[in-house]
Amino acid sequence: MTQLIKAIQRIRDDEQGHVIVGVPSLVAAIGAVALGIGAAADSDVTAIAGGAVLGLGVFVTGLARHRAIDYEVFARLDKLEK
Repeated sequence: MTQLIKAIQRIRDDEQGHVIVGVPSLVAAIGAVALGIGAAADSDVTAIAGGAVLGLGVFVTGLARHRAIDYEVFARLDKLEK
């Protein structure tokens, strides 16, 4: 169990640990596809739902990027300035 926790911590601390930003981007892409399908099929409900999911995905992507990447960079810079 300890090895598993250490492996997860290594993945999180590694620069590749920023994969968390990819999940909301995937949700936004699914919303964009649903929006396109709804517009092509002249389905108001699908288009509105796809647009809402797309907007939410874009918003959460920015938020996740700020939390996962920018916050860590600024924390390191603040530490260096002290």
